[in-house]
Amino acid sequence: MTKTRFLGRSGIEVSALGVGCWAIGGPFWAGEQPLGWGEVDDDESIRAIRRALDLGVTFFDTANVYGAGHSERVLARALEGRRDEAVIATKFGGTFDEVTRQVGPDDGSPEGLRRAVHESLRRLGTDRIDLYQLHINGLPIPQALDLVPVLEELIEQGHIRAYGWSTDFPERADAFASAGVHCAAIQADMSVLRGSYAVLPVAERHDLAVIVRGPLAMGLLGGRYTAGSELPRDDVRGLSPEWMTYFTDGRPTPEFLARIDGIRQVLTSGGRTLAQGALAWLWAYDARTVPIPGCRTVAQVEENAGALDHGPLTPAELADVERLMGRG
Repeated sequence: MTKTRFLGRSGIEVSALGVGCWAIGGPFWAGEQPLGWGEVDDDESIRAIRRALDLGVTFFDTANVYGAGHSERVLARALEGRRDEAVIATKFGGTFDEVTRQVGPDDGSPEGLRRAVHESLRRLGTDRIDLYQLHINGLPIPQALDLVPVLEELIEQGHIRAYGWSTDFPERADAFASAGVHCAAIQADMSVLRGSYAVLPVAERHDLAVIVRGPLAMGLLGGRYTAGSELPRDDVRGLSPEWMTYFTDGRPTPEFLARIDGIRQVLTSGGRTLAQGALAWLWAYDARTVPIPGCRTVAQVEENAGALDHGPLTPAELADVERLMGRG
């Protein structure tokens, strides 16, 4: 497997693996509901990002709302002096208060987009965003299409290089890509356990990259959680909002633990860790995928980057996994 690929039809080259920067943003909330992954050590986050670059991982995906702006600021510090080695993706659509770290209502308006891009450029300490993504999963298609002329204008101005939509709805991705000349990617939730697989034909039809969020099932495929594990209450998984199906009431959902046990032997074949096997499955399932596992430590980055050396599962291994999952 080549360790790099092009970001859809944009011509922007990225590593086949990225780093998701949600967790490094630290705590933020919607009322009492935590949306972050607990307290985080910014210095360790910076070391992790720099280690990723050293290991050939060049793609970093964040969002303005992660940590209420803090993730973008930490990423800027980590890339200081190395900006040209990295491809930065961030997102717009969320609103928040940087002081209280409380999120507000989504803003999918053209005016909100124009405001958000300059705020992200400032926090990121850069003159351009390589991939700018709409971060409102279910925004009605007509409203999303109103954003396309603004995004094209931002490309002409040099503020962004390409754009996409973080959405699990194939019809939304299809409409956005059909309307936007420089639409280059769709971001969707996907792992070997479950996913928005219906977006994959859309990506192939429009020559889009598929940025995969949740490739390690919110940590379950890291292999560190058991039926007895309980997440802290300041972790988004600890209070387990309704959409957090991998965890229930702060504990791993038994159904998913059972599925992992069923495929563990195949995923860990060839000396892979469980996490590396989960990433290998994605590359084997669809070569357009760019998984973006999150990280908070250097060790996590090193393990994830090691998947690049192993490459995708073989066709026989992929078939075994699909059969064991009841999909083959």
